[in-house]
Amino acid sequence: METRIAVIGIIVENPDAAPGINSLLHEYSEYIIGRMGIPHRPRNLSIISIVIDAPANTISALSGKLGMLPNVSTKTVYSKLSEG
Repeated sequence: METRIAVIGIIVENPDAAPGINSLLHEYSEYIIGRMGIPHRPRNLSIISIVIDAPANTISALSGKLGMLPNVSTKTVYSKLSEG
């Protein structure tokens, strides 16, 4: 199956969203290459970046599910190349 590399940027505006985010990331863990989280305490928010290697529909599904969580915003950047 053809896969793509993508980065999903996540901004979490309420720490109460963490369990939902972690649950989704665990569900898609087989595709996740790496994860970096940065707390920004002065604004009481966190920034998370996820690097993923998966089929485009899987990347889109994860990003969409994350973005539907309350107080969570996402943006996804895809690589131009795909791997079969």
